Amino acid sequence: MAAPEPAPRRGREREREEESEDESDILEESPCGRWQKRREQVNQGNMPGVQSTFLAMDTEEGVEVVWNELHFSDRKAFSAHEEKIQAMFEQLALLDHPNIVKLHKYWLDASEARARVSTGTVGAGAASRAGRPAVGTRPPLAEPASPPAPQVVFITEYVSSGSLKQFLKKTKKNHKAMNARAWKRWCTQILSALSFLHACNPPIIHGNLTSDTIFIQHNGLIKIGSVWHRIFSNALPVDLRSPIRAEREEPRNLHFFPPEYSEVANGTAVDIFSFGMCALEMAVLEIQANGDTRVTDEAIARARHSLSDANMREFILCCLARDPARRPSAHSLLFHRVLFEVHSLKLLAAHCFIQHQYLMPENVVEEKTKSMDLHAVLAEIPRPSRPPLQWRYSEVSFLELDKFLEDVRNGIYPLMNFAAARPLGLPRALATPPEEAQKAKTPTPEPFDSETRKVIQMQCNLERSEDKARWHLTLLLVLEDRLHRQLTYDLLPTDSAQDLAAELVHYGFVHEDDRPKLATFLESTFLKYHGAQP
Repeated sequence: MAAPEPAPRRGREREREEESEDESDILEESPCGRWQKRREQVNQGNMPGVQSTFLAMDTEEGVEVVWNELHFSDRKAFSAHEEKIQAMFEQLALLDHPNIVKLHKYWLDASEARARVSTGTVGAGAASRAGRPAVGTRPPLAEPASPPAPQVVFITEYVSSGSLKQFLKKTKKNHKAMNARAWKRWCTQILSALSFLHACNPPIIHGNLTSDTIFIQHNGLIKIGSVWHRIFSNALPVDLRSPIRAEREEPRNLHFFPPEYSEVANGTAVDIFSFGMCALEMAVLEIQANGDTRVTDEAIARARHSLSDANMREFILCCLARDPARRPSAHSLLFHRVLFEVHSLKLLAAHCFIQHQYLMPENVVEEKTKSMDLHAVLAEIPRPSRPPLQWRYSEVSFLELDKFLEDVRNGIYPLMNFAAARPLGLPRALATPPEEAQKAKTPTPEPFDSETRKVIQMQCNLERSEDKARWHLTLLLVLEDRLHRQLTYDLLPTDSAQDLAAELVHYGFVHEDDRPKLATFLESTFLKYHGAQP
């Protein structure tokens, strides 16, 4: 017969259960009822300047999220700029990238009184944490005597594994060195996110990139947070900036910011310097600080010299150049020899599969496996004077294939080496102030997105149609990010080179600066082909 548990142990277990119940209490709900704020606070510092961050539940998706609260003390100033704040968050919610912490929803709360959902009891554990005697029950939460300060509440995705800095500390504590392959994968994912932001028009500058604002998930997926911070702090007037705090205010984070860093936008080179410092910290696990104060230049130099890989050292040094003009772009860094690799056919096929997955059933891999002859030959390499080398379907692990497709879908293996330099579907309102947008309103249809990349190579071919009545034009354009764009068009007798070039600019196929060059090129092609005709 088992001995009864000691009373102190049972008491401790009951206290832990009560603490767990208290933390899961629902304090508040979003206006739509989808997001439920819990009592448990989270230390996910992806939003510097936010006074309160709580764990919350997405009742539709059944996942945990972060409930962020940004308070404003000046109610009058908040009301004056409410529309501007709303417009910024409306557009920031459109930013969608696998390596950027997603902002799901936001709302402005300037009501005189806020309804609290929770009216339950507080257990002994919660009471003791709050610094007051334990009581079995408590009355409903009392409303504050004065009206609460206005606030912006926004919901972001929850990265449960914590920040990159926390992960590096745990790795060093376990006396492990950083794996070079993992370092490359992380750098690629961070640069993928920065390239996406910097390719917007105008570029979105993060301006607050540190190992505290970079997060890592259990599957190795990297996400950068605090993307809203730079836009928000720059756009708000001085009387509303008081809640906004940057990581730069922390002495231990000063080394992440370049010498030219200031409160005004400095360009994308600011982020490249910060990325270089993050890459250095990832490589050495920790840059030793002088006590609790800032990291010195000597400590940074020692960390650089400790790197045994010459390519890695050169890669980090070019990011940390004192002159901002000498720092490479995020997109070009993806082609640096320390990161660049020719993607396998397997990875290219996986990306193609993900892009066209909407044409296939959800369990297509499982269904195909059932109807497949596992002894059939998948690939064969002929060898002279020897039997061919064959690879059969039975040698493929379909579970591993599913896992690989899931990782590609989640953004762990980005194809940035072949992707366009600018993201598709940019939030245009981030680029154009509302005042200018009002002035631009006309009865005509909205213009197409303009091309931001320059043409570096042109090829043109003209062929007669079968009835010899028209010319068929094929135009091949190579853009500065090596994207090949092929366009075809049936020429009319009234078409001119200038009109065609203007039309290509209008529809967003060619940059405005390339219009004269393209018109001249087309004119010379027309003369060459027309002159050769009998």
